[in-house]
Amino acid sequence: MTARPLVMGVLNVTPDSFSDGGRYLAHAAAIARGRELVAAGAQIVDVGGESTRPGAVRVGSEEEIARVLPVLEALHAEGITTSLDTMNAATARAALAAGVDYINDVSSGGADPEMLRVVAAGDAGFIAGHWRGFLDPADSHAHYADPAAEVAAELAATAGRLAAAGINRERVILDPGLGFSKTGEHNWAVLRGLDELSRLGYPLLIGASRKRFLGELLPAQATVHDRDLPTAVLSALLADRGIWGVRVHEPAATAAALDVWEHLRR
Repeated sequence: MTARPLVMGVLNVTPDSFSDGGRYLAHAAAIARGRELVAAGAQIVDVGGESTRPGAVRVGSEEEIARVLPVLEALHAEGITTSLDTMNAATARAALAAGVDYINDVSSGGADPEMLRVVAAGDAGFIAGHWRGFLDPADSHAHYADPAAEVAAELAATAGRLAAAGINRERVILDPGLGFSKTGEHNWAVLRGLDELSRLGYPLLIGASRKRFLGELLPAQATVHDRDLPTAVLSALLADRGIWGVRVHEPAATAAALDVWEHLRR
């Protein structure tokens, strides 16, 4: 029987993330939000200190560490499973020393050549995203003839790099990087062709939450928060595809959708 996907709750400790930048920049607010995410149904809290939206200004590792480390330490002390969303090896090293359970790098080590060495020296899981370079408003890397096949092939090459760096495949989770160097139609094509990625034999994390391609399904006046409903519906539909987890901003709706999925399967 297909296992229920894990729900990863997004916690942006940033001033400029696209959906909730600034709300949880203070450590106390971020820690409280981490608890709320778990209470709402998240099994993992993914803490990020740098926005990856197109055109976002990069954050130095010292600033990023100052933003995320106290939050990770506090949540870890409460027994909450944590993930660090970072492209900086120095931040990953500090988080690993603090007991983080996963390193979630949307660049798969492409943004920082030290990242794979740092991850290999630890024992946390590594979430490797499909990446063709830093995002820009023009989507200059978003060119595909067959999105699902090309993303699968590029992730297979990434998996090879991780193995060569000494990262055990049992620690690796792959993420097709929806919205990263992809148009809305590219995202849908990747999701329709998810079997291409499944054949690689790695657990898959899907991060569709609140992204623009879901907003395109809604009325013009809809807010970013209105995208939580299509996010939840998509999460339940993808559960039948055997994915490992979904990364979402509001776990309650997705957890409820997965409850429906689970009870229907019973």
